[in-house]
Amino acid sequence: MQPRTDAGRRWSALMVLILPVLIISMDATILGFAVPSLSETLGPTSSQLLWIVDIYSFVLAGLLVTMGALGDRIGRRKLLMFGAAGFSVASVLAAFSTSPEMLIASRAMLGVAGATLMPSTLSLIRNVFLDERERQTAIAVWAAAFAVGSALGPIVGGFLLEHFWWGSVFLVGVPVTATLLLVAPRLVPESRDPKPGAFDVTSAALSLVTMLPIVYAIKIFAEHGLSTVVVTAAVIGAVAGFVFVRRQQRISDPMVDVSLFAVPRFRMAVSGNLIAAFGFAGSLFFVTQYLQLVVGMSPLRAGLQLLPAAVSSVTFTMLAPVVARRFGSFTVIAAGLTMGGIGFAMLTQITAEGSVALTTAAVIVLNAGLGASMTVALDGILAAIPAERAGAGASVSETAIELGFALGTAVLGSIAAAVYRGGFVAIDGVPSEAIEASRDTLGAAIGVADDLGGDAGAALRDAADTAFVDGFHAAALTASIALVIVALWALRTRRQDSVVVEPASLSVESVR
Repeated sequence: MQPRTDAGRRWSALMVLILPVLIISMDATILGFAVPSLSETLGPTSSQLLWIVDIYSFVLAGLLVTMGALGDRIGRRKLLMFGAAGFSVASVLAAFSTSPEMLIASRAMLGVAGATLMPSTLSLIRNVFLDERERQTAIAVWAAAFAVGSALGPIVGGFLLEHFWWGSVFLVGVPVTATLLLVAPRLVPESRDPKPGAFDVTSAALSLVTMLPIVYAIKIFAEHGLSTVVVTAAVIGAVAGFVFVRRQQRISDPMVDVSLFAVPRFRMAVSGNLIAAFGFAGSLFFVTQYLQLVVGMSPLRAGLQLLPAAVSSVTFTMLAPVVARRFGSFTVIAAGLTMGGIGFAMLTQITAEGSVALTTAAVIVLNAGLGASMTVALDGILAAIPAERAGAGASVSETAIELGFALGTAVLGSIAAAVYRGGFVAIDGVPSEAIEASRDTLGAAIGVADDLGGDAGAALRDAADTAFVDGFHAAALTASIALVIVALWALRTRRQDSVVVEPASLSVESVR
């Protein structure tokens, strides 16, 4: 147990450590609102626009494991400081970009900096809060900050875009990262692995070659369907991943202790984390489009509409550790994922005429459940890693989250896109060229409908809204089924234990 006199310093450190979480979660949701404005100003091609949006997650996912291991060696606070400084510089460069190429490069820099921030915050929490209950509460606050940032992104982005230029959305994080640089040395203690091995450059390269092609394959598949490029990238990533795992099993000081994945409870915690992120990303991707493009809300209004969902997420995130101590971690994970499945099932009932109340209620239920399950799963992952290897352990959880976000948008987006494209047939009074031009996205269809005007434009708009909602239904049903399946897995894992499993009982010793 930690000395009571240190409590104030520990919680002050936590307040500092949630600052980068707020910024990164806001950055994940704020850019989508700026795309129309920056497209008009910079004039990127469709391919360049894809890279502007996706390069951040590509680089972030590829470097998480490497940066987590690096922080274990050079010091997690030091890495956090480097990341905060880099994030500030990259944000300014992105805000004042004068060409698509400059913005792509700036977003890649943001990805590098983001990869240092996320594992650093979680690994420092793991080392600052040694008491199990305090750590559970601290991680709940961390996860709540993530939910708050995701909710604030659309609101802040909508406000800025109504009053300033598109680059202003990138400057939001600069005051926060500057504050972090000032206060972190005073409030956050340094920590590192006391006996680090040599940094394994080969493993770092293999982790990068594993993640980048896989995330790239997911994104390209979502945009263009199955192709030789998709298969090639996926195969390269899978082969590199296989070699990475084999290397971790052979070397004396592995970057990731893959033996942990032999423990069913650890596998479940990682999978629960991934599927919760999958649900968060998928719901946000569709709901924001539905409220803005189908219902017709402004970005700011749509962000405010989702505020109750953020409140529910924060509330259940904070309650989750208390409930887990009473009923067991995997019971909470199962219940939370089931709530997420129910929320997605509710979304299958929305209509093209506008179901604002139903949409809001569905996202409230969904966010509450996924927030609770993600918090408990995060603690389960971190508790399984020795404190001296916390950076590598945190990178496992962050990689699961990032993969979940990528899969949520890509898999559900590709399902919805396929249904949307298939929903367009001949429409009386609408030229075939206009129909073809509307098949890509709902936003494109709205532009074509506005140009057509009159009855033809109205008919095209109605058809596009209906096709989008049909695609939304298919994606929501898929997500609901996936969440319920993983919830049943969590319940089965819970029943396999003879005693109630607390997060801290997931230990490395149980593997050996």
